[in-house]
Amino acid sequence: MVKMGNETSVQEFILEGFPAVQHLGKLLFGVLLLLYLVSIVGNTVIVTIMWMDHRLQIPMYLFLSGFSFLECCFTTSVIPKLLAIFLSGMQTISFAACLTQTFVFLALGVTGFFLMAVMSIDRYMAICNPLHYHSIMTMRVSFLLILFCCSIGAIVTASVIVKVSQLSFCGSNIIKHFLCDLGPLTQLSCSDTSSVESLAFFLALFIILSSLAVTIVCYINIALTIVHLPSAKERQKAFSTCSSHLIVLFLIYGSCIFIYMKPNQASRLDTNKEAALVNTVVTPVLNPFIYTLRNKQFRQALRDAIFKIKLLRQS
Repeated sequence: MVKMGNETSVQEFILEGFPAVQHLGKLLFGVLLLLYLVSIVGNTVIVTIMWMDHRLQIPMYLFLSGFSFLECCFTTSVIPKLLAIFLSGMQTISFAACLTQTFVFLALGVTGFFLMAVMSIDRYMAICNPLHYHSIMTMRVSFLLILFCCSIGAIVTASVIVKVSQLSFCGSNIIKHFLCDLGPLTQLSCSDTSSVESLAFFLALFIILSSLAVTIVCYINIALTIVHLPSAKERQKAFSTCSSHLIVLFLIYGSCIFIYMKPNQASRLDTNKEAALVNTVVTPVLNPFIYTLRNKQFRQALRDAIFKIKLLRQS
């Protein structure tokens, strides 16, 4: 800490982690490391197969590979520090590194919400407007939509982080979380945080509800279209394509609504940690299995890739 007048400015924070289960640290380290590796490998496989197989180079799989890459970055921004906490106890993090982690974590999260909304629109176009789908949703348009989602995520998050960086931190430096999330960080400030909390709350409200509204409208129309499809095989194929997306949406929206859509986060910081684990550990691990095991075309592309690798080894 550095003294500034009569106040002491905090130069680094301590991530508390999970003190109640720290005695199981080495066991939890092993479990978390395994889950992290499964998540990274699984999502990397999705990205690699998409770019290797020309049959998958269509908007739906471009969005899926973009989402998988996002998940790799998202988990990597959080899990290494949590692994260190389980292995060695509470971890220090500098003020600058803490703000950086907050920015990366939130920017990727916001990008993910808008990308999921875009994926919903893509499925709506493919199922409800199949005749116009290929002329509207080209690969160029898909790339631009992904770029738009990333830009919005960065801009929205930067507006909040700039305000947080202007706060004074002169009291406790123990963050009651395993990452530098916005709520636990602002609770440590000795400045008036009402403007930051209000901005964060209304942005979270807008981001989550707007993307959720787009998704709900798309899937209501998709459901109505699927019901009226003449062939049972067509209905099954359309439902299979969308059901995996819905499972991921339920997990992510459920946990984020619980964490961020409340004006005052101070009273529920402890429960927020458990909910954050769903976003940072559970969902990224499940995503590769949810998307690949339920997608016949991707399973076939994966089998073909494995077969090619075997042929190369034999030759």
